[in-house]
Amino acid sequence: MKRMFLSGLLFFSMLGSYAQDAVSYQSPPKEIADLLLARPTPGVNIDSKAEWMLLIERNSYPTVEELGQPELRIAGMRLNPNNYSPSRQTYINNFVLKNIKTNKEMKITGLPANMLAGGVSWSPSESKIAFTNTTGTRVDLYVIDVATQKVTKINKQPLNTVLGNAYTWVDDNTILYKATTQPATNAPKRPITPKGPTVQQNLGKAAPSATFQDLIKSPYDEQLFEFYATSQLVQNKNGVETNIGKAGLLSSFSLSPDKKYMMMRTTRKPFSYLVTAGGFPSTVTINDLSGKLVKVLAELPSSEGTPSGYDNTQNVPRGFDWRDDEPATITWAHPLDSGLIRKNVEFHDAVYALSAPFTGEAKELFKTKFRYGGTTWGNATLALVQENSRTKQMSRTSRYNSTTNSLETLYERNQTDAYSNPGSPVSTKNKFGRNVILTTDNGTKMLMNNTTGSSPKGDLPFLAKFDLNTKKSEILWRCPEGTFEMVTDVLDPEKLVLLTRRESQKDVPNYYIKNLVLRVADQPITSFANPYPQMEGVTKEKIKYKRADGVDLTGDLYLPKGYNKDKDGPLPVLIWAYPREFNSAADAAQVRGSQSRFTTIAAGSPIFYVTQGYAVLDNAEMPIVASSPDKKPNDNFVEQLKLNAQAAINKLSEMGVGDKNRVGVGGHSYGAFMTANLLAHTNLFKAGIARSGAYNRTLTPFGFQNEDRTYWQAQQLYTEMSPFTYADRIKTPILLIHGDSDDNTGTYPINSERLFAAIKGHGGTVRFVFLPYEAHGYRGKENLLHVLWEQYQWLEKYVKNAK
Repeated sequence: MKRMFLSGLLFFSMLGSYAQDAVSYQSPPKEIADLLLARPTPGVNIDSKAEWMLLIERNSYPTVEELGQPELRIAGMRLNPNNYSPSRQTYINNFVLKNIKTNKEMKITGLPANMLAGGVSWSPSESKIAFTNTTGTRVDLYVIDVATQKVTKINKQPLNTVLGNAYTWVDDNTILYKATTQPATNAPKRPITPKGPTVQQNLGKAAPSATFQDLIKSPYDEQLFEFYATSQLVQNKNGVETNIGKAGLLSSFSLSPDKKYMMMRTTRKPFSYLVTAGGFPSTVTINDLSGKLVKVLAELPSSEGTPSGYDNTQNVPRGFDWRDDEPATITWAHPLDSGLIRKNVEFHDAVYALSAPFTGEAKELFKTKFRYGGTTWGNATLALVQENSRTKQMSRTSRYNSTTNSLETLYERNQTDAYSNPGSPVSTKNKFGRNVILTTDNGTKMLMNNTTGSSPKGDLPFLAKFDLNTKKSEILWRCPEGTFEMVTDVLDPEKLVLLTRRESQKDVPNYYIKNLVLRVADQPITSFANPYPQMEGVTKEKIKYKRADGVDLTGDLYLPKGYNKDKDGPLPVLIWAYPREFNSAADAAQVRGSQSRFTTIAAGSPIFYVTQGYAVLDNAEMPIVASSPDKKPNDNFVEQLKLNAQAAINKLSEMGVGDKNRVGVGGHSYGAFMTANLLAHTNLFKAGIARSGAYNRTLTPFGFQNEDRTYWQAQQLYTEMSPFTYADRIKTPILLIHGDSDDNTGTYPINSERLFAAIKGHGGTVRFVFLPYEAHGYRGKENLLHVLWEQYQWLEKYVKNAK
């Protein structure tokens, strides 16, 4: 607990006498605490035939003591140095099998004690389920036999999950996994004195990089990374382990559809001090299943040289992937513009393929006019090719016919135009067991599933049939208004038997089997109970309103149980939001979300405070819209924040539910950045809550959020968007909260430390809560309860009881 004591000392030194009441953890009112600690509804993992369901149970939150376990921060990763695994994982604590046909739940025997499971994967025939289990000293691999409901630990060598991609099924009796090569106790020891200074240099080549955290900083860090990232690929067949090839820095591996080859990516030196492990130099190869090298596909450099700006990329091959509809064909993309999107060329990327035995020359498949974003394979005449332009916020989907080598555009849409989203193609398994596009009507149509279904009436998910010839969609089924129901799987595409997940304001999400042809009553296959019975009576409404320039806005309004505006009058208000950028006012005005969804209360939600007599406007839209085609959204960021906030306050006041003289505002991350800006530039609010934000944009000089201009290209913009610049104007009380281990690019804890010092130095009202062991998202139970208490106290003092 030494680290917690040091955090407490830092808290005292920074906050002085004001922090004396924060020495020990506090808890919010019982109504709030009970909501936070409610047992989560189980997750589900269902086989493709809807015969078996794996119920996945998790505990609510780890303790702060659990968060405080040993942690090594290196190469952009956070690891537990004792067990070769990432730290800060969210684990599964129990599994239950359910037979969907009999509706019977079955206990699984042999699960490890004090289970901390993850990485769940069904075997090719779906007769077995594998999962990893993490202990304090190792990671092991277990297999559940579905028929007997018994568990077997299959590995002898501990797994190495440091670089992810820990294991994959070959067949029902064979698994490949990455294993450790030596005990963690053999890790290099830190030298008592360094051999010399750490030196970095650049010899005239532009190498902009994001503000990554936890990077390699010394030769000793390099030794540690090499030690923990080294793994041995192992084949486990019926419990017998065989090493495959030599040990090395294997970052990923994937099997060809015919299971005869592996694509392997191996990290190389020199390790970078500027980018994370995923950007280190690497070698991409094709190997057979014995580990023998078949083909070197690419020697990739460090990503340090990636040019800045959206849609720019390195001038190297990228996106290596297997073609799912062929036995062993590898595909990849290469830029035709040297990686610089500004170049005036007809095509920006080309996509190539090379088939087994990988001895000939690669074949060009097609070229794209935007950046290539990947291919969903179907068959010889159908694949869907995705192209994207982040700069223009555009996406294009085309049909690729490999028999004619033709690429035909099917639809093109603005990425922020949710109404035009046709959905994603429904897949089926082919003879290789790979997911490929499902076609109907003799291959002329695809089933398209949209699990959001944005519309002017709110989100209404749908299943459609897309005609590949006419390029038109026919909706086969759409969620009725008043509920929120989405298709999670198509069990029988001919008879249109669907697996759906349905919920409403009053009904917790549950799963059903729906038959669109027979139109019989839906068959319920889960019956999860409401984890928040105390929220019954709280009302939820998606309200619509306009800001002064005519842009339509929405938000989710929650009002307390039993509230009557005529009797009780206007309430104190908490507005919670997160800004988004748009090139189009029409797209910004679209309705997002559904008032018919069941309210699931996440730890960071503002909804807790509806139990304390507040009107809560969650997801209050804060669009930042480009004023013209030659402008960018952030060119008038602050002005639009003001318009958005004023419109929300006016709407609540006009409805008679919100007291415009008692309004608080809050947000997390970019929402915290928004909050600080609103308090710096308006007098609309009585208080603000800013969690884990960035407040000085000069600390992210090569771009932030959706801003791709650098500080040196737009110095005035960076300055004016930074609330730190205007700290002397922040007189409205602001509560700053930050995790002392924030790992998010751009939101270093120094942001809150410096903003606190600046506001304090100018006589503002500010409180800074520094949470021990917490990253960008908070997880520790004691920390979460304390955050809710801090926010409650702040709102009570400065909003509800505002003078």
